[in-house]
Amino acid sequence: MKHIWRIIRFTKDLWPYYLAISIFSVLIAGMGLIIPLLSGNAIDELRLGTGSNIETLVWLAIGIFLVDLGTTVVSNISGYLGDRMSTKLQRILSNRYYEHIISLPQEFFDKELSGKIINRLNRSISQITNFMQMWSNNFLQFVFSTIFALVVIAYFSWPIALLLFTLYPIFIFMTVKTSSKWMKYATRINRQWDVATGRFAEAINQVKVVKSFNQEKFELKFFDRRYRRMTNIAKPQSILWHKRDVQRRVILNLIFLGVYLLVFIQAANGAFTVGQAVTLILYAAQIRIPIFTISFLVENTQRAVADSKDYFEIMNITPAIEDKQGAKKLKISRGEIKFESVSFAYDQQAVLKTVSFSVKPDSKVALVGESGEGKTTIVNLLMRLYEPQKGKILIDGQDINEVTQASLRANVGVVFQDPALFSGTILENIAYSNPDATKEQVVSAAKSANAHEFISKFEKGYDSEIGERGLKLSGGQKQRIAIARALLKDAPILILDEATSSLDSKSEVLVQQALGRLMEARTTLIIAHRLSTIQHVNEIITLRGGKVDEIGSPEKLATSGGIYDQLLKLQRRHTDTSAKKLKEFEIAG
Repeated sequence: MKHIWRIIRFTKDLWPYYLAISIFSVLIAGMGLIIPLLSGNAIDELRLGTGSNIETLVWLAIGIFLVDLGTTVVSNISGYLGDRMSTKLQRILSNRYYEHIISLPQEFFDKELSGKIINRLNRSISQITNFMQMWSNNFLQFVFSTIFALVVIAYFSWPIALLLFTLYPIFIFMTVKTSSKWMKYATRINRQWDVATGRFAEAINQVKVVKSFNQEKFELKFFDRRYRRMTNIAKPQSILWHKRDVQRRVILNLIFLGVYLLVFIQAANGAFTVGQAVTLILYAAQIRIPIFTISFLVENTQRAVADSKDYFEIMNITPAIEDKQGAKKLKISRGEIKFESVSFAYDQQAVLKTVSFSVKPDSKVALVGESGEGKTTIVNLLMRLYEPQKGKILIDGQDINEVTQASLRANVGVVFQDPALFSGTILENIAYSNPDATKEQVVSAAKSANAHEFISKFEKGYDSEIGERGLKLSGGQKQRIAIARALLKDAPILILDEATSSLDSKSEVLVQQALGRLMEARTTLIIAHRLSTIQHVNEIITLRGGKVDEIGSPEKLATSGGIYDQLLKLQRRHTDTSAKKLKEFEIAG
């Protein structure tokens, strides 16, 4: 019940809709109770052959018609409000989920499948929306129609009313009794469904890999295996539910047997007229509908609780990185970066150990080290995607933990190894870093990135659609779009996960030229993948064992006997062993 109230409180913005729908539901319940009374009076007024008051019967028929018509109008108004509430509810829940998800730390996304995150949203919102519609449309209507009907029945015969009333506690007790076990099954089903859809999304996103390795059957088997497990779990869940439903309905049938016997016997003994007997039977039938619906209400409540559990668990996650109260905007005058005794660990595994170094304004500094030595971690810490356990990171003397995340990231441009483009047009992707940019500014950035020439060759130019993740572009074209995006941002600090290692020689030249323009007059931190790039930086920082091993110019480190010196020697050997060793340092040559 606590979880249900949480859902209601979470959607308090829609309470005017709940109230309006509830009022209409009560009206519908009230109008539904008038028809049995009018029908009973009509039966009592009927005389076979002659003697019937035709005028009274006509008015009773008109009364039944008007109540029916009123029910039709009111129920459709209520249905319209329900539809409006549903769409608004979906929007509110989706926006809150999306807003919260993108505020979570990078660590969350490192551990979760994207398909799983999306599936939880779809499942939770669908069930919460159905739940709120069901309760606003049905709950009060059933409550009031039951109360009104029992009061009228008690007026004619309190034993019949008491007998009908006993159905509710029996039904509710028997239904709730199965809840905990049913929900355990639902949780297990959801777990399998999340894994299946998570893998499905992965396979679709990497369909080229799937096809190139002929793994279509493997992926299908993986998906089918999870579905089979869901089916196997759903079987005992369904058996449990229907077994209990049979028991509930048998009790219902026995109690209604008693009701009909009492109505028939009391009517035969003259306790009430034939019309009144019919009225009681119609009211009993109206009570029977809510009784049957209790199972539906409870089942849907269980589904809403089980399926929205993941939604609220995620909403409960507190972002690990939040702006401190009174955090100021980062102001950059020079662009100097300092790491002071920074330590960081992933899941208790130390990656950086008291790392200290500084990057001078407008200089280019390359990070070199084996895979897993913390190059990417340094970049992530600088962007505050993670926070160090110890130490400080300063930009122009300002601790980045003391400034707003928005102002920090506004002053940092990034070109990733994976260009990370979005579906949409080339113009939209370049302008992603500056949505207010004019077409002329976008074109200027594209020209500086050596992208304007190939863009102009497309039929629609800058309005050309590039497909999901830029699938319609070559690797070199995607990189130049990403560079144009960074140029348009015009941030004083640049992070460059150098991305020329997988390009052909012609594309590499064009991308290197574009990167050269991008790095001009900017403080640049480079995760280098080519020794040719490293040779042109101002300083190299080598990492070993989670610590800074050496810092110096390429000329100085080329003869120091350290990591950079070793890499140069390995490159000159041109052997399989040397190539393998270079790969360990993520160096392409």
